[in-house]
Amino acid sequence: MVTMLTETPVSIRPPGEVARDAGQGSLPGWPLAVGFPTREEIERLQLRKLRSLLAAILPSNPFYARKLAACGPALVLDNLEAYARLIPITTRHELVRDRLANPPYGTNLTFPPEAYVRCHQTSGTTTVPMRWLDTAESWSHIVDNWVQILGAAGVTRRDRFFFAFSFGPFLGFWSALEAVQRLGCFSFAGGSMSSHARLQAVLDNGITAICCTPTYAQHLGEVAREKKVDMTRSRVRLLIVAGEGGGSIPATRVRIERLWPGAVVFDHHGMTEVGPVTYQCPARAGSLHVLESAYLPEVIDPLSGEPVSPGETGELVLTTLDRLGSPLLRYRTGDLVKPRRRSVCVCGRHELALDGGILGRSDDMVVVRGVNVYPSLVEEIVREYPEVAEYRVQLDCRRAMPELSLEVETVADSPSLASLPHRLEQSFQAALSLRVPVVLVPAGSLPRFEMKAQRWVRVTE
Repeated sequence: MVTMLTETPVSIRPPGEVARDAGQGSLPGWPLAVGFPTREEIERLQLRKLRSLLAAILPSNPFYARKLAACGPALVLDNLEAYARLIPITTRHELVRDRLANPPYGTNLTFPPEAYVRCHQTSGTTTVPMRWLDTAESWSHIVDNWVQILGAAGVTRRDRFFFAFSFGPFLGFWSALEAVQRLGCFSFAGGSMSSHARLQAVLDNGITAICCTPTYAQHLGEVAREKKVDMTRSRVRLLIVAGEGGGSIPATRVRIERLWPGAVVFDHHGMTEVGPVTYQCPARAGSLHVLESAYLPEVIDPLSGEPVSPGETGELVLTTLDRLGSPLLRYRTGDLVKPRRRSVCVCGRHELALDGGILGRSDDMVVVRGVNVYPSLVEEIVREYPEVAEYRVQLDCRRAMPELSLEVETVADSPSLASLPHRLEQSFQAALSLRVPVVLVPAGSLPRFEMKAQRWVRVTE
C-alpha cells in the first residue's frame, strides 16, 4: 500500500519555467502537476542557455578553446540542430588524457582555481578516476536539479530523509542531501554505520525517505528480516535509488518493495562529471525523464554516431547547460537508453522519456556466442526468482568464445532449491538462446554491496 501524501508537494520552479499547480496522478500518493513547459518552450530555453554557455567558456576554458578552434572564431547557433552539427563529441578518454597531461584537474576549467569550492571524483570503474570541480554557482544549479527530482517524487517538507551511502569523493547523494536541507526536510547522514544500526536509526527517527542504491535497499530489507527487526514500525514510504539500473527493472522494484511494506521505489540517475540527470516518471514506473532545463540530451548509435529513432537503443549524449565552471559539450555518457517518441507524457511533461531507464553501459555489454548480453537483462532474469538472495556472474574469456556462468546464493527458507539452477538455466535459454550454467553456493558466501554492486567477474587466466 502506498501512503497518501498529507501535504502539498514542494513548489518546483526551474529557470524560465512557469509555476506549477499540484494535481493528482494515476498512482495513489504520487501527485502530478499541470502547466509544464511545452516542447517549444523547452527548446527555446535550451538554445538560450547554449548561447550563454558558449559565450562564457570559449574565451577562457582551455580545453574547449582548443577543441572548438576548428569551428571558427564565431559560433552562430540559429537552432539546436546547428549545435549538434557544429560541435564535436566529447569523450571520457579525452578528459582522462587531459587530466593526466595537466594534473591534478585538467584544463576543462572556465575560471581561475580560486573560483572553485567543491571537488568530486568519479569511481574509476571504467577509466582512471576524474576529479571534477564546481564553483558555488555550478553547485547551486546541481542542487536545484535535485530539488526538481524531489518534487517529481512527491517529497514534502514533512518528509524525513536517511542517506545510506558512504559520503566518499564521488558525487553520490551529496547534492541530494543539500537539496532536502534547502527544502527544510529532516536529514540523517548514516555514512559510517552498520546496516543494522542504520535500520535502527530509520525506525528511531521516523524516517520516511531513504536514498541509496537499489542493491543496498534490498540488502537493508534482508538484514531487517535476518535480524528480526520489526519493520511494521517503519514509516518509510519512499526509496530514492540511484547508482545502478535496478530501480527501473520491474522484478527488482517488486523485490525491494516487498521487503519495505508501504514504500515505493523512485529511480534516478546521474554522474559525477555531469550531475543529476533524470527522474522517474511519476505516472509510469520504469521510465525516466531527462531534466531538460539543465541538459541538452541526444541519443546516438554508439558505432555510427548518428541519432537513433524512437524505440531504438542508443547511447545517451549530454550537454550540461548550467555547469559553466566545468562544462561538458555533447558528452558521451556510455549509458544505453531507449528514447520514447517525442510527445506529451501521461504525467503532463514534455521532457525526453527513456523507457526502461538506464538499460546498461556501452562498455559493460559483452558478446557471448554472437549474443549481446547486458547486465540489466541478467538482473531482470535473476530477480524473477524470489529464492535468489544474491548472485555473481562469471565471464570466462580464456577461450576464443567467452562463456557465461552464474553463482547463486538462496534465501534460507527457499523451497525447491534443487530445481532452481535448472529453472534459471531455462530462463536464460529462453531469453538469450544461450546455455548459462548455474551453481548454488553456500549462504553468505557472495559479497554484499553498499554502493554500486560489482557482480560481474571477468576470468582471463
